[in-house]
Amino acid sequence: MKTLLIFTRRNIKLFFKDKGMFFTSLITPIILLVLYATFLGKIFRDTYSSAMPGLEEKLISGAVGGQLLGALLSVSCVTVAFCSNFLSVSDKVTGASNDIDITPFPKAEMALSYYLSTLFSTLIICYFTVFISLIYIGIIGWYLSFADVLFILLDVLLICMFGTVLSSVAVFFLTSQGQISAVGAIISAGYGFICGAYMPISQFGDGLRKVLSFFPGTYATSLIKNHTLRGVFDEMEQKGIPEEAISSLRETMDCDIFFNGKSVGITGMYAVLLITIGVLILLYMTLQVVKINKLNRK
Repeated sequence: MKTLLIFTRRNIKLFFKDKGMFFTSLITPIILLVLYATFLGKIFRDTYSSAMPGLEEKLISGAVGGQLLGALLSVSCVTVAFCSNFLSVSDKVTGASNDIDITPFPKAEMALSYYLSTLFSTLIICYFTVFISLIYIGIIGWYLSFADVLFILLDVLLICMFGTVLSSVAVFFLTSQGQISAVGAIISAGYGFICGAYMPISQFGDGLRKVLSFFPGTYATSLIKNHTLRGVFDEMEQKGIPEEAISSLRETMDCDIFFNGKSVGITGMYAVLLITIGVLILLYMTLQVVKINKLNRK
């Protein structure tokens, strides 16, 4: 346990000491928030306005804010995790990992330290993003309850755990700075589309929707959108908007996700996310065991 704490602190210090890595991870969600509010905000606003003509401006702004918050956090929790986890590849490039491998310390604890330090760094940045985003929503239209905020924080924790272990498995096979840059670019550009952050999955064709229904990121995005938009939909109901219209809007905004034609509830989304995290952690541990066995045979 002592070794685990030592190497976890070491990795966290190196991450925050590397100003380029830290500020890249920190500024990415802020840039996304500005881009989302500038470009996607208008698209979402037009969607709500056309679906429900006559809806008051503050309620539309609150709906847009909730949609942007859900999209931003679902992407940032994964992309920031990849940025934070690049330290493990940097250790391979600099040769530090070779020095660590020949030490007598438990290899399993050192491998776990990379995961824990990445998760810690990612959570700091993503919770800071939540704070900034909530200020933004408070300005344009606040419909969140205290319970909604708590659930959002829980969702961020779980998605960060998912992003961290996913990045841990991915970077395990990387050995150069060029590979880091390539993977980072692919994740930053592509993940937002396949998880439904940039464009709701409901707007895709039937075939693509069926394929994306097998991706855990789809349920992570829908989960957090349910909590960022719950208050808005409740307010719409109190305003006398027909239940059918609200249900249609929920489906359009990916709050209602379907797998094989059946609706997946909140509990099901949590189950998908937790099972995925467990499977990826098992895979990561297996990769580390194989690596340790190879080192022991040398």
